[in-house]
Amino acid sequence: MSELFLIAHLAGRWVAVAASQVDSAVDIGEVVAVPCAPPAVRGLAALRSRVVTVIDTQVALGREPARAARRAIIAAIDGHHYAFLVDAFEDVFPFERISLSSGLALDGRWAAAANGVVERDGEPLLVLDLTALVPAGTVIDDQALAA
Repeated sequence: MSELFLIAHLAGRWVAVAASQVDSAVDIGEVVAVPCAPPAVRGLAALRSRVVTVIDTQVALGREPARAARRAIIAAIDGHHYAFLVDAFEDVFPFERISLSSGLALDGRWAAAANGVVERDGEPLLVLDLTALVPAGTVIDDQALAA
């Protein structure tokens, strides 16, 4: 049974994100740093009269910070909106999700964030679970800034 996936490029590879997790794919503006936030939290950004927590997806995956990423996948997780930085995104396509093979070797944080594989033009793409990229205990929004 096929599902819809947004294809995105981050941390040097193309990945698939289930469309059911995606609110939108956008270019974001200025990101304001938040003191004492976890390293994967780049800061806050305004998006359509809403404040979103910006996640540096590369840091969340254990890599160096994204340099000038301005493209983001917006997702609502546990009632909070997050912008996950990506290098690029394509479009939404239908694919059949395949379970991860036990013989597939993924380094640390990729293993925790991947929950399947899809095949595009003979090339396997990891299915990325955005919820796994939110640092534990991260709920930063405009209410937190008012405190």
